[in-house]
Amino acid sequence: YSPWTRDGRVQADVVIIAPDVSGLVAKVAVQDNQLVKKGDLLFSIDAERYRLALAQAEAQLAARAAEAERLKGEAQHRAKVGTDVVSREGHEQADTAADAALARLHEAEAARDLARLNLERTDVRSPVDGHVTNLAVFAGGYATAGAPRMALIDVNSFWICGYFEETKLPYLHAGDKADIELLDGTPPL
Repeated sequence: YSPWTRDGRVQADVVIIAPDVSGLVAKVAVQDNQLVKKGDLLFSIDAERYRLALAQAEAQLAARAAEAERLKGEAQHRAKVGTDVVSREGHEQADTAADAALARLHEAEAARDLARLNLERTDVRSPVDGHVTNLAVFAGGYATAGAPRMALIDVNSFWICGYFEETKLPYLHAGDKADIELLDGTPPL
């Protein structure tokens, strides 16, 4: 009466690894079938162009901050002066220019944050503990953002799917213990 089956499969989550940024591969830190831990470096994209993009974004941010400060000062100065010296339209134009400069400053901050994120993403790290498989990245090659370069078999995700005859299902309950023997004689995971 104990249900058993020879029809079962060992399964696991497969995590596809692709870089978030494009560029030349500077370093590959793993080999095929290697066990890696979460956070381990898998490979690196050449970071020089991303460092330069960050420096450019920081310079743009500094320029936008100076412009916003100058236009804010002008608007405050005009606000102190009455409408007999500066027209109402002049006050409104100064306020609008200061608001627009502040918006450009926020845009430059976002561009700097994006450049910093892209620089950080030149190092591709393992999101899980797992085994490297289907390694298709080599130092000196070009890696395109979003294109798979390897996969990881998540070692914390293995499960067994067993297929049982319908007449045996009433004898199966959630939480029941099971003995598992792999056909090749390997000890179960």
